[in-house]
Amino acid sequence: MKIAGIIGGIGPESTIEYYRNIIANYRGLKPDNSYPAILVNSVNLTQLIAWMNEGALEKVIAYLVLEVERLAKAGADFGAFASNTPHIVFAEVQRQSRIPLISIVEATCERVQALGLKKVALFGTRFTMQGRFYPEVFSRAGLTLVVPEPEEQNYIHDKYMGELLNNIFLPDTRQALLAIVDELRTRNGIEGLILGGTELPLILRDDEHNGVRLLDTTRIHCDRIVREILS
Repeated sequence: MKIAGIIGGIGPESTIEYYRNIIANYRGLKPDNSYPAILVNSVNLTQLIAWMNEGALEKVIAYLVLEVERLAKAGADFGAFASNTPHIVFAEVQRQSRIPLISIVEATCERVQALGLKKVALFGTRFTMQGRFYPEVFSRAGLTLVVPEPEEQNYIHDKYMGELLNNIFLPDTRQALLAIVDELRTRNGIEGLILGGTELPLILRDDEHNGVRLLDTTRIHCDRIVREILS
C-alpha cells in the first residue's frame, strides 16, 4: 500500500475535506477497520496567491517543487495538490518532482467522460477559469469547456477569495452562484458544472441543479488518490 502526500493549506477548509474524504473512501473499500497512511504538508496560501497576482509563476513552481520534495523526503510515494489553482503549474512541478503527482484536472476529465457529458462549465478562481490547464486536458478528450462571462468570473473570484477561503458560506452567495449556473445552461446548453475550486463544494453541496450535474472536484480527486494508495 502506498503513502499519499498531500500539499494542503490552499485552502485550509478544503484540506480538511480531503482528509475526511480520503479516510472515508479508503475505509469504504477496505472494511478491515484500517486507515491509510497520509502525509499533509500545509503551505502558505497567502504567499502563493501574492505570486500568482504578480504573475510570478516561476516562484510558485520553485516553492511547490520544494514542498513536494519535503513530502518525498518524509516517505510519500506520490503527491497531490489539495486545490485546483496550483494546477496552473502542475506540468512543470511534475517534471521536477521525483515522485508522481495525481492531477485533479485529469481525474475530473475522466469522470466527465465516464458520465457521458460533452459540454461542461468551469467555476473556480480567476486563475483557474482563465488558465489553460483545464481547456488543454478537456480539448484533448474532445470535450467542450465553457467559462463564465468576465463579469461573472469577477463575482465568482471575489466571493471565492473574500468569503469561501475564509470559511464564510452565505445563502445569498449560494443563490447568486446558482443563478450563474442557470444562465450558463440557458446561454450555452451546459450539461454539467465543474466545481473547480475545492471550497466551492462546501457551498454548492448538491449533486445537481436544474438538470445540471455538479461535479465536486474534491471528491473526484480523493477517489483517484485512494485508488493510487491501493494500487
